[in-house]
Amino acid sequence: MIRALTVLMTLAPMTAQAETLNVATSFTVIADMARNVGGDLASVQSITPPGAEVHGYQPSPRDIIGIAEADLVLVNGLNLDGWANQFLDRLDDVPIVTVSDGIDPLPITGSEDSSEYGAEGGQPNPHGWMALTSAQIYVDNIARAMAEADPDNADAYRANADAYKDRIAGVIGPLRDRALALPEDRRFLVTSEGAFSYLARDFGLTEMFLWPINAEGQGTPQQVRGLIDAMRETGAPVIFSESTVSDRPARSIAAETGADYGGILYVDSLSEADGPVPTYLDLLRVTSETILDSLEDE
Repeated sequence: MIRALTVLMTLAPMTAQAETLNVATSFTVIADMARNVGGDLASVQSITPPGAEVHGYQPSPRDIIGIAEADLVLVNGLNLDGWANQFLDRLDDVPIVTVSDGIDPLPITGSEDSSEYGAEGGQPNPHGWMALTSAQIYVDNIARAMAEADPDNADAYRANADAYKDRIAGVIGPLRDRALALPEDRRFLVTSEGAFSYLARDFGLTEMFLWPINAEGQGTPQQVRGLIDAMRETGAPVIFSESTVSDRPARSIAAETGADYGGILYVDSLSEADGPVPTYLDLLRVTSETILDSLEDE
């Protein structure tokens, strides 16, 4: 039975309803997916706020209070949001669903010698939502979890999920076509974090990066030197940074190699409602267009 929605200071005002499925998610991307699947039948809250660095997030007491009345908790898994376990384990009789279940995870690698970029070979890359096929698996898992938690509305969740998957495909399909038309000598995606393996695979790009996962010690001298050497060897023309990290290392490498600094990419977190990527579809579009606009620029 669905718990009555408890209005908390940490939640934005919701449309009044007699009863909704109260869903908590580990971060904002999953929250937006869940809102599209749940529609008016679900109230969704992200534990991490917009713009937050998801890796190694430190939940506050308010975060814990904010999910106390959850009927369902959605997490990414693949070592991205393990920090949530410290308090999710305290929730009694609340389903905790890993939405990445069923995807074929890519390992964290940067080249044949993954240590060249500081990569931790063998660990799964957790950013599965950046690929069309994986994102659709996420949506299916969310719909299935909501249907199990609220079986009376299972058909509505399934219909919402199918429509949402069509919208995701409509955004990413034309962008993928643009990427596949790039000249061979510009098919490089160089970033600060190795968060774009799934997107790079789908777009036919060779991925290079400074560090594998956002953590302490980003942009060490060894990481910087390794990436400078790799960019000079391959002629990679552009380097980007992500919204949740400093752009200084990427800009420094651009200056050192003569490459362009292509700007900010969004991957781990959505923005506030009035920001550049308030939804997951915006994140896919803005990030992909930023990459392609730079790589197409002769």
